[in-house]
Order: sequence, then structure tokens, then C-alpha cells
Amino acid sequence: MKTVHCPYCGRRAKYIDSKVIYGTSYGMVYLCRQCDAYVGVHKGTDNPLGRLANAELRRWKKLAHAYFDPIWKFGRFRGRRNSAYAWLSQQMGLPKSETHIGMFDVPQCQRVVAIMENERRQHHESR
Repeated sequence: MKTVHCPYCGRRAKYIDSKVIYGTSYGMVYLCRQCDAYVGVHKGTDNPLGRLANAELRRWKKLAHAYFDPIWKFGRFRGRRNSAYAWLSQQMGLPKSETHIGMFDVPQCQRVVAIMENERRQHHESR
């Protein structure tokens, strides 16, 4: 098992079944009870899906996904998630390897929302 520390308090996160959080098991998570921060893991591994997120960051990640995911699911990158993230990395000025909503902090998630709002405006104006 990996050693994962909470970015808010520095304590070591516990590796537990997600049933503790959700009431139903969706797999394992790393949890910091002190900060109510957690992150799931890649299926079949103990590798975190990103960084531990507290309630505020979880809200912003959900919003960032709500704005970003349609562009690769149904929009101009239809079905090409990696291409959409490559485009987002250029928009944010980040390396591709660091461009994933799961790794973002609150300001970066806010930036995703702003970029996607701008993209929607430009798309609607060009019609």
C-alpha cells in the first residue's frame, strides 16, 4: 500500500473501503477523517485517482467535470478524451502529464470552468 498524505493537515491517509463514506462499496479510497478529504483509487491498484479532496475541492472538481466532460463526450473531441485533455493542457499552460481534473486544486478547477465557459461562448458566437 502506498503512503498518501493529506494535503490539508499532513497526516497519513487511511486506505479503506469506500463503504465507510458512501454506505455502499465502490472500491478502496484514501481518507483523512480529520479533514473529510478522500480520493478513490484506480481499479485493481492502490494508486490514487488524484489528490485527496475536501468538501470544497470536491464541489469544484464536480463542476469542472460538468463543464469539461461534454466537450470530449459529445462535443468537438467526441470520444477522444486524451485529445480533449491535450487541448486543455495548452489552454492552461500545463504539461499534459499534469493536466487532469483529479490532480487539480480549487483555483485550477475554477480555471477549467472559466476556459470552458469561454469555449462555449466562442462556439455559440461562431454559429
